[in-house]
Amino acid sequence: MSTSCEKNHRNDLALFGGSPLFERPRSTSSLAAPDFECFLTYSRVFYEARQFSNNGPLVRQLEQRLAQFHGTTHCVTFCSGFWALVLVIKCLALPGRREVLMPSLTYRRMGDVVSWAGLVPRFCEVDLRTLAVSAETARPLVNEDTALLLGVHPIINCCDVAGLERLSEETGVPLFIDAVESVYETFQGRKVGSFGRAECFSLHASKLLNGFEGGYVTTNDACLAGRLVRMRGFGFYTPDIVQEFGMNAKLNEVHAAMALAGLDSLEVQVARNRGRYQAYRQVLAGLQGMRLVPFDESEQSGYKSILVELRGDWPLTRERTLDLLNAENVLARAYYAPPLHLRPTDYPTLSGPLPLTERLAERFMLLPCGHFVDENDIRRIGALLRFIHAHASVLQGEVFV
Repeated sequence: MSTSCEKNHRNDLALFGGSPLFERPRSTSSLAAPDFECFLTYSRVFYEARQFSNNGPLVRQLEQRLAQFHGTTHCVTFCSGFWALVLVIKCLALPGRREVLMPSLTYRRMGDVVSWAGLVPRFCEVDLRTLAVSAETARPLVNEDTALLLGVHPIINCCDVAGLERLSEETGVPLFIDAVESVYETFQGRKVGSFGRAECFSLHASKLLNGFEGGYVTTNDACLAGRLVRMRGFGFYTPDIVQEFGMNAKLNEVHAAMALAGLDSLEVQVARNRGRYQAYRQVLAGLQGMRLVPFDESEQSGYKSILVELRGDWPLTRERTLDLLNAENVLARAYYAPPLHLRPTDYPTLSGPLPLTERLAERFMLLPCGHFVDENDIRRIGALLRFIHAHASVLQGEVFV
């Protein structure tokens, strides 16, 4: 699959004064919108029941369906994935210990999550193959102050779940998995969602399952699920008895309606994502210096994101490449850069040298995909990348328009 490039000269590029390739930006977010009538049908349920929040009928239905989808006995929804993470960390962290062992090459606010839970992030290396934390990268840093192992699935494929579960069993430190990028994935044929003590997912519009906003936790631990239900609802055990140190982190019915409609059309969305991934495979094939990070097609995948590696023979820096693409309204993004151990924070963190993480944080970027990107857009992006590669020698340096 190829197409001729719409840029013929250096000055055709938007960064040098030309018109952008796309009038409307093409982003890396999913932004999948389910059928509107389906959303309205679900919405009528809570509207007619006059229950808009506080564990309404659609929240209960969504939790039941998601537990079934992930193969777990419990699902607890929240107003956001962020607060779901915070509350689970507070529940699972071993008392009297303060460190949460986690990768540095991950979501830019993950250290904040740990700090909100009153604990200290200890950053570790990642595995070169998976770009994710593994038992081998985490084990050397487990100590008498380790309160929790935080496994994080990368944007493409999964982390070393089996190894991390063994490490948790060996050390007695609980394993909690951030699976916000992995709603549809399987690991060794088993659906993500039932590993470790619990797993957390996001319902943000940028994710595979769009609930406008929100998050949820899956677990087979009835005590944990019950405690999370109380904590998200101000800590109330009954209308008059407060049993937990809680907050208002409930998912409302409008968000549940959107998520349920998205769940109904999830297979269609995944099929479209797969088509976009295959289109990128074709247009990037043979492009010197750029490698499409492949999905593990022996497992089930949602194909939500497109990740590429800029290798040593790519002729421009990643930052220069991003500047050129973004000016064309190709809103490519750096992948987890800078790593968390290099970010300034207002809270304490712990880290030794992480040379592999630092090298990897300079080499990867995400390309546009999702609901508002079609296969013709991908052909145009591929042609633009080939033009940039072919004319790299005149695309270096400052811009004077």
